[in-house]
Amino acid sequence: MALRGCGRWALRASALRGGGSGRRHRGHGTDTPQHGALRAALRKIIDREINPFVDKWEEEGQFPAHKVFKTLGQAGFLGVDKPTEYGGMGLDFSYNIAVAEELGSIRCGGIPMAIGVQAGMATPALTRFGSDDLRKQFLAPTIAGDFVACLGISEAGAGSDVANIKTTAVKKGDEYVINGGKMWTTSGCQADWMCLLANTSEGPPHRNKSLICLPMDLHGIHIAKKIDKLGMRSSDTAQIFFEDVRVPCKNLIGEEGMGFTYQMLQFQEERLWGVATVLTPLETIIQETIEYTRQRKVFDRSVLHNQVVHFRLAELATELELLRSLLYRTVALYVEGNDVTKFASMAKLKAGRLAREVTDSCLQFWGGMGFTSEVLVSRFYSKWSDSALCSPVCFSALFTLPWMAKLRDRVHQK
Repeated sequence: MALRGCGRWALRASALRGGGSGRRHRGHGTDTPQHGALRAALRKIIDREINPFVDKWEEEGQFPAHKVFKTLGQAGFLGVDKPTEYGGMGLDFSYNIAVAEELGSIRCGGIPMAIGVQAGMATPALTRFGSDDLRKQFLAPTIAGDFVACLGISEAGAGSDVANIKTTAVKKGDEYVINGGKMWTTSGCQADWMCLLANTSEGPPHRNKSLICLPMDLHGIHIAKKIDKLGMRSSDTAQIFFEDVRVPCKNLIGEEGMGFTYQMLQFQEERLWGVATVLTPLETIIQETIEYTRQRKVFDRSVLHNQVVHFRLAELATELELLRSLLYRTVALYVEGNDVTKFASMAKLKAGRLAREVTDSCLQFWGGMGFTSEVLVSRFYSKWSDSALCSPVCFSALFTLPWMAKLRDRVHQK
């Protein structure tokens, strides 16, 4: 298995020597030799431990999260930017994005999404605001791959509108009593713990919520079903209900009532991770389409040499590089400590739209072959053709536009 033992720390030392504190080559975010070494090591694991089994896991509708995460955890890839005292590598966020980009070489969308929840969506608030005891109990085993984490935010009636969640956590003595339910929970069927957002008071909706580390083996937690989805087949997605679930108050992350704020901060890293994970598969789809259309002949002429095909592929490649530049700029600003809400939201919007554009356009150039499950573009078309399942990066893109407009107006008024 790659990167066991000293190899993992040799990678970390190399990264720190080359600019783990945020320095860049040529102004980009993830293209230094140190980032490249990290990506190469991860690619070896993907090629040996993941991609050979993707078709089987897609057909079964679930991948073995504990096994895959343990492999990644032992190699250090679940805590690249997490503190070393909890098992992380202690590198800056740009290395996390390099990992996310390389995960895009996995030949499906569900597994990179689940890894993203584990490494960059369920744990940022715990890392930043959690107590030392909580981080030892939940963060350290998550980084090691011993625990599978899930994120409990969305509900049947509250997805994009996070402030409208109804799940409650009422304090009784030294415990919270939780009632309600969560929907679209990635890894929910296999998870050991959940980063749960719940209402802990009757106050204003942006100040009455808290994040809680919730062990998933407690009495009163019911996994209602594994949701059958159009795409993301290999990632289990659960609907979960809570009935008088008791959890110690010490499992609160940070301050009570700050959960909405903490979650908005988590969303920044989630958006950037999601954007990064689409770059490699979209690049691969474009390249494979170029190769196929070059070989495929219609009326004794290569399909690629039809101007409409050639020009469209060139346009898509250009749009992809523009998205990559926006991501790298945003990551560089984020590593330097800047608020990247606007740029992260723009990248999310663009990535969601481009994912659908690339897969839709390229699928047409494959003709009948594009309708089969034998080619990558068809798998990603099913993943991204529906805006609600296209990936964590482009979910609720329509709701991003009015929010971005309001943000722009507030900036101009200052």
